[in-house]
Amino acid sequence: MTSDHFVDGNWTSEDGLTLHFRDYAARDDVSDKRPPILCLHGLTRNVRDFAGFAERFSGEWRVIVPEMRGRGDSNYATGSESYNVGQYVRDVQALLDQEKIDRYVAIGTSMGGLMTLVQAAQDASRLAGVVLNDIGPAIEAAGLDKIREYVGQGRNFPTWIHAARALADTHGEAHPGYATQDWIAMAKRVMVLGPNGRISFDYDMKIAEPILQSDDAAAPADLWPALDAMKDRPVLMVRGALSNLLSQATFDEMKRRLPDAETVTVADTGHAPTLDEPEAVEAIERLLDRVAAESRR
Repeated sequence: MTSDHFVDGNWTSEDGLTLHFRDYAARDDVSDKRPPILCLHGLTRNVRDFAGFAERFSGEWRVIVPEMRGRGDSNYATGSESYNVGQYVRDVQALLDQEKIDRYVAIGTSMGGLMTLVQAAQDASRLAGVVLNDIGPAIEAAGLDKIREYVGQGRNFPTWIHAARALADTHGEAHPGYATQDWIAMAKRVMVLGPNGRISFDYDMKIAEPILQSDDAAAPADLWPALDAMKDRPVLMVRGALSNLLSQATFDEMKRRLPDAETVTVADTGHAPTLDEPEAVEAIERLLDRVAAESRR
């Protein structure tokens, strides 16, 4: 499918799954050799999570939003064992190979940020810039327990208002300022209307199985060296002030290790900021300005 703003594309994983991505083009008159932006979503999210981001920054930049296996229009895995960060990184590498992309700006929210850290550990020189959104090398147990409470529950709803109310009940502490229309908008990002007329979450419920079984499955061990590998990269680190997944202490240590990185705290927001907040948008613009300047050299 093609819209006015993006083209739908597909690629194939090493184990034969057909995976989906959105490709938002840069304008023809963008003359410098800017690397594309690669947006990596969170555990239960999909390409729609970055729709606002891509609308804002495409044109000036090529923006690619892959959908991880088991989400949205990407194939579901036959078993749950491949639903892990290492496999997602290998899947994305297959996409980068297909598109012949050597360097890129990584925008990683939650699980997508863990994927970015793994990419940095493998070869940080490929990262032209990095945004880590409400994630770091250490994950708080309280935040992980919260995720386990709702992921993979398989609930469905008769109307969008019912779906919105369910999200508000689950995530209200993270977004205390949200009005009903905000929860409806979130519902339409994370859920889909099925052929039976019911509204359900847009992911394979089996993605929950690995993290319900093991803490190690939620995040790769010892990611601090991966963060250290970003020390010469333009980096922006974003935290929701109410986050239960990324603690202030971890955020402070991340800043200590990367003193040249910019940090932004989004007030009255938990896990995770949408990156549509004015302070986040302005900081991302500064990071991209730096990447654009470096690409002209």
